[in-house]
Amino acid sequence: MARHSTAARRYAEATFEIARRDGTEDAWAAALGAASHIFGSADVLRVLENPALPLQGRLHAARAGLEAASIAQPVGAQLPNLVGMLVARGRVSLVPAIASEYGRLLERQRGVATAVVTSAVPLTADETAAIGARIEAMTGSTVSLRTAVDPALIGGVTVRIGDRLIDASVRGRLERLRDRIVAGAR
Repeated sequence: MARHSTAARRYAEATFEIARRDGTEDAWAAALGAASHIFGSADVLRVLENPALPLQGRLHAARAGLEAASIAQPVGAQLPNLVGMLVARGRVSLVPAIASEYGRLLERQRGVATAVVTSAVPLTADETAAIGARIEAMTGSTVSLRTAVDPALIGGVTVRIGDRLIDASVRGRLERLRDRIVAGAR
């Protein structure tokens, strides 16, 4: 798994550098999103990663898929080169991860922090907005907020911003209390 994410990150970083050089960051984000949709299908990957099929046939199939999606210029000429290289190296399954990593790089360049708020029950729109405002005040930057539900939290929320975790859940409080009791009993 680490190799998979490392490779996707490297391809995304290289693509991002090209996009920055050419001033086509948004066009690349849209193109990679479309490519992610195309090459995220198990049926498509089964064909493109099948070593029994000649490489030229797999490359032709990949380019046909991109043409059907009608990726906008100026990226439309460069994206087939990236996908072709991934097909030739047997790594076309990385396209969705590359798109995701590229999006993260683009948000970081624009000063947008991504936060994942996990709660025991689904949050209302008002609660989500309040948490988003609080996170923006804490980080000093714009926040892209995603929510998730994990009933094991019992109550409260956890917030993950990059590598930082803020645990305000009932489960987390109980675990910290247990640790203090165990440490005091020794």
